[in-house]
Amino acid sequence: MADLILDDDQMCFCCGPKNPIGLKLAFENLADGRTRTVWRPRQEHQGFKDIVHGGLVATVLDEVMIRMLVHRGVGAVTGTMETKLLKPLRAGRDYRFEAWLVKDRGRALLTEAEAFDVESGERVASGKATCVRV
Repeated sequence: MADLILDDDQMCFCCGPKNPIGLKLAFENLADGRTRTVWRPRQEHQGFKDIVHGGLVATVLDEVMIRMLVHRGVGAVTGTMETKLLKPLRAGRDYRFEAWLVKDRGRALLTEAEAFDVESGERVASGKATCVRV
């Protein structure tokens, strides 16, 4: 991966403003080093009826972890990721995703993220990733 170049062409599925089918996520960097985004899934994001597709929940968890590293000036990609879907997410509700750095091991960075239902405050998903510097 040493020759991999991370070039932003603004077509990222999660945050790219030029992607016509993207999620258009915006990120906020918090004083404690965390990065946050709020996502309101739409009906077209469901898997089974009335349940947001778990793969999209994992995608947003992944994106918020990588964006947290980008904010720190670290170019990295996800090497491995574990996702826990704790409660079903529903279209039309707001969910807050937050990520933080657990440990910097040089080339490998350990990150974690959680998602919460904004209205109830209930934790609905979590993720852990080992990200690799490029």
